[in-house]
Amino acid sequence: MALQFSLAHLTVLTCSPMDMIHIAHRTGYNFVSLRLTAVTPKEHVFALQNDRAMMTEVKALLKDTGVRVLDIELARMPPEVEPETYAAILDAAAELGAQHILAQLPDPDRARATARFARLCDMALPLGLSIGLESPTWTATPDLRSAADVVRAVGRSNAGIVVDTLHFNRSRDSIDELRTMPREWFRFAQVCDASAGIPDTTEGLIHTARSERLVPGEGGIDIRGILDALPAIPYSLEIPNDPQVQTLGHEEWARRCIEGARRYLA
Repeated sequence: MALQFSLAHLTVLTCSPMDMIHIAHRTGYNFVSLRLTAVTPKEHVFALQNDRAMMTEVKALLKDTGVRVLDIELARMPPEVEPETYAAILDAAAELGAQHILAQLPDPDRARATARFARLCDMALPLGLSIGLESPTWTATPDLRSAADVVRAVGRSNAGIVVDTLHFNRSRDSIDELRTMPREWFRFAQVCDASAGIPDTTEGLIHTARSERLVPGEGGIDIRGILDALPAIPYSLEIPNDPQVQTLGHEEWARRCIEGARRYLA
């Protein structure tokens, strides 16, 4: 199967969904991965679920360009957030033709987090959406094994895991263990490179994740090894790099990301 790429919102975070679609179309991406909820207090959100005019414009652009929506993020459920909070996000994702929802569980109560993840899967199933659990090192599911425990426990057909090559590396996850997991759990992956050295503080881990990722082949992560352990799925290029965006602009940086990924994975 030919490689398929999505432009992740974090790569061009301050771009509107409309600008993202134009950039994706001009630079050769098949999909966009849109962020409709804020992850940090200062982050600007393009909340399509609350803006009918913008939703209409985005749908028209998707139709005109042929770019599709791969996934919507982020259904993040810390202790104070119930899955029903994301009902409007799920509806918006379905309206946009998205296939997946990215979720995180920064909740130390594993039983509660697992029950909420199951409820989110149940909400998404009638809409034709899968729920992919991400495992950043600073959450309460900080690695592949803990994410697998949750997905196995909920037993929902639309539950899965989203491997992010950065988090996989930083969690020191095992490629051999990844190979043993059910193929149907993996529907898309988030791909980037980073420096070989793993930061020893949460602040350092988060800084790299949000501001200093690298194009595949320019760092020290065994991206080929990780992706070879997965089925043939689309790759969302999540490569935020503040200095590069400031120097090159969003479109040129997005172009360098996909061109570099194609060269590396060829």
